[in-house]
Amino acid sequence: MENRKRAEQISFLAILIALLSIPMYMLLKIYGAEQSVSHEATYVGRETCIECHLNEYNDWVGSDHDKAMDHANDSTVLGDFNNKIVEYNEMTHKLYKKNNRFFALTDGEDGILQEFEIKYVFGYYPLQQYLVEFDKGRFQCLPLTWNSKDSVWYHMANAVYKDEIIKHDNWLHWTNQAQNWNGMCADCHSTNLVKGYDSKTDTYHTTWSEIDVSCEACHGPASKHLEWANKAEYARETDNNFGLVVKTSGIDNKEYVDLCVRCHSRRGSLSDYHHSADLYNHTIPDLPTGEDYFIDGQILDEDYVYGSFTQSKMYMRDVKCNDCHNVHSTKRLFEDNRLCTQCHRADDYDTYNHHFHKSKGEIGKAVIADDGVKFEVGEGTRCINCHMPARFYMGPDYRNDHSFRIPRPDLTEKLGTPNACNQCHADESTKWAIDYVNKWHGISRPAQFGTVFKEAQTGSQEGFDGLVHIYSDEVYPEIVRATAIHLLALNYQSQSKEILFEAINNFSGHIRYNAIQNLQMDDEQSFNKVLEMLSDPSKAIRVSCATKLNTIDQNRIPHKYKEQLKKATKEYLEVLEYNADFPSGKFNLANFYYNSKQIDKAEEFYKRAIEQDELLHPVKINLAILYNNKGEHKKVEILLKDYLKHVPNDGATMFTYALFLSERQRYDESMEYLLKASKLSPDNPRIFYNVAMMYDFRKDKKQAVKYLQSAIDINPEDQNYYIALLNLRVKYGQRKEAKDLAMNILRKFPNVNDRENIEAIINQQCD
Repeated sequence: MENRKRAEQISFLAILIALLSIPMYMLLKIYGAEQSVSHEATYVGRETCIECHLNEYNDWVGSDHDKAMDHANDSTVLGDFNNKIVEYNEMTHKLYKKNNRFFALTDGEDGILQEFEIKYVFGYYPLQQYLVEFDKGRFQCLPLTWNSKDSVWYHMANAVYKDEIIKHDNWLHWTNQAQNWNGMCADCHSTNLVKGYDSKTDTYHTTWSEIDVSCEACHGPASKHLEWANKAEYARETDNNFGLVVKTSGIDNKEYVDLCVRCHSRRGSLSDYHHSADLYNHTIPDLPTGEDYFIDGQILDEDYVYGSFTQSKMYMRDVKCNDCHNVHSTKRLFEDNRLCTQCHRADDYDTYNHHFHKSKGEIGKAVIADDGVKFEVGEGTRCINCHMPARFYMGPDYRNDHSFRIPRPDLTEKLGTPNACNQCHADESTKWAIDYVNKWHGISRPAQFGTVFKEAQTGSQEGFDGLVHIYSDEVYPEIVRATAIHLLALNYQSQSKEILFEAINNFSGHIRYNAIQNLQMDDEQSFNKVLEMLSDPSKAIRVSCATKLNTIDQNRIPHKYKEQLKKATKEYLEVLEYNADFPSGKFNLANFYYNSKQIDKAEEFYKRAIEQDELLHPVKINLAILYNNKGEHKKVEILLKDYLKHVPNDGATMFTYALFLSERQRYDESMEYLLKASKLSPDNPRIFYNVAMMYDFRKDKKQAVKYLQSAIDINPEDQNYYIALLNLRVKYGQRKEAKDLAMNILRKFPNVNDRENIEAIINQQCD
C-alpha cells in the first residue's frame, strides 16, 4: 500500500495544469498504440485466448499478474491461520480458521479488537495481504501480512511506519482510506477495473471483468480481435492491428514502456483506465524528485520502476521491458549475467577487469550489506548488484533500482546519496570506496544531474544555469528534463518565465505538463498561455488549465475561449469527483466548489475531508476562510487554533490568526501572535509592518520605528513601507529623521505617488 506522503500531496489535483497547442504534424505522429479499432470493443476473458496463444497463457499461469488477486480459499491462502498471534500496539492480534473460512481478530475502526472475515487474497510472493469487506462497498487491506518468503506473520505498520504507532484514528490505520483497496490498489490488480465511486453518497460500486491481471489488462478488450481471428485468412484486414485495441509490436521503446506506466509508476489518475495512446489522458507520472527519490534520482520510497527506468541510459538507448523480462511470466529472461550480455560484450564487462570482484568458488568471505542482506563470495560479479542495487519495501519485498547507474561514492560525499559499494561494504568508509574506484577507473566522472539539482536548492545563478542546460540538452532523458523545468519554476519562477513559455510547446508530455503545472498565472502573458492550452490533446493538460482558470473572475475569459473552458471544466469536475474518495480529493473538490461560488457544497466537502483525515490540516485553513466570509467567527477561531496546535511553526497562518484577533479588537492576543509570526517568518515584511502598527497603537514609538525599519530592510523596493515610516516620524515629531527619510524617498522613488505631500513635509521641516 502506498504511504501517507502520496495522499498529502494536496496540490496534485488542486493545481493540475498543463499546456500546448500541438502543431498538426505532431498530431499525425503515432504516439503509443493508437486505437485502430472501434471503441465498441468489449472484454471477452482469457479463456477465449488460450486456444491460439497457449504458450503465452502457460507462461502467465502462476505469474505475479496471475496471482495479483483471488478469492480466499484453501488453494489461494498462503498464510498460516492455525491460531497464530501477532503483537502490535500492546494488542494481541489473531489469525484463525472457522467453518472452513479465514478470520482475523484485530483492532477495528473504533480501536477495539473484533473479528473480520477475509474475503480476498492480494499477491503471493514475497508477501501476501488480505482484504476485508466493509460497508458502502469498501474493501480494506489488513495490516496482518504473511511473509511468504520466510513463512512468518508480521504487522505491515512495523515495516512501513517504523517511527510511529498507527492507531485507529490515524488516516494510515488499515480501516481508513490509506489502506483502501478500491482507491489505492484495485486498478492494478484486476482487469477492466471500474472504481465506481459516488462522491454524493461516499460509496463504491467497484467492478472488474477478471479478478487478476489477465490478457486484456494489457492488450485491451479483445472482442474485435476475436472477430478478426474468426475470419478466413484472406478476409482479415491487414491494417487494423489484428483487431486489437492496443498495439504491442512495431512500436518503439517509449511507446512500449508507456503501456506499463499506469501500474508500474508513482502517479496520479484522472479516471478509470482506458486504453488511450496518450499517457496524459489517464495518468500523470510523478517526477523522480521529492521525498520518493534521492537527489540524484535513486529510489528511496516505492517507485514501481517507471520513474527510475525512464531516467536511465538503457531507456535512452531504446531498451524496453521485454528485453529483460518475459512479459507474460514477468520473470527475468536470465538470472545471471547473460541478462546483460545480450547487449553488452561479455569479454569486456563480464570479467574481473571490469567488476574487480572474486568469482564464486574463490576464497573469501561474505559481506553483510547495510540492509542486512548477506552477499556470498561471487555475488559481487553480478551486474545487477552494482548497477541495480535493491532496497526492501513493505517488509520482505527486495526491489531493484531500474535507473541502471554507475556506482558513485564521490556523489555520496558530495550529495549524501547512497552508492552500491558502501551499500554492500557497509563497514567501510565512503573514502575507502572512492579510493578503489579511482584506482580501478581513474578520477574522471561523467556529469550527473543530481549535483545541479542540489545546487538549484540554494537559488544560485549556477543552479539556474545548470537547470537550463539540462532542460535544453536532449541528451538527458525527458523525465529528467521535465524535473529541471519543475525545479526552475520552484526556485526561479520569475527568472524562468520565458523558458516555461518555451517548454509548454515541447512535444514531450512530461515537459509540457510540468511547465504549465508550475507556471504561475500572475501576468497577462501567462494568463494567455494557459488559455491557449485549453485545446491541448492531452486531458491532463486541459484539466490543469481549467484548474488555474477556475480561481479567477470568469468575466476575464475572452469569448473565443469560453466554450473550450466549459468543456475543460467539465473534465476537471469529473477528475475531482473520481478522486474524491481520498481526503485530498475531497479537499480539491471543495476548492472547486468554493471558487465556483457553490459555498454550501464547498463547506460540505471541506468538512468531509477533515472527518476522513483530521491530520490534513490545510483543509482547516480553507474552511476557516469560508466561515470568515460567512461571518461565523467562532468557527474560524476554533479551526485556526486547532491548525496552529498541530502546525505551530507556520508563520503565515500565525499572522492570519493575529489579524483575525485584531479585527475582534483582542489586541493583546493579536500582538502575541504577531511577534511569534515575525520570528517564524522573518522574510515577510507585512508581518513587521503590522507589528509596527500595533506598537504605534500602544504608543511605543521606539518599537514602532524599529519594526517598520525592519520591513524596509526586508523589502527595500516597496515604497509603501518608507511612506509608513515617514508618517510615523512626522507623527512623533522627529523632524530631522522625517526630513532625511523624505529626501531619501524622493531619490529612491522619483515617481512616488505622494510626491507633493512628501515635498511638503520636507518644506515644513525646513521652516
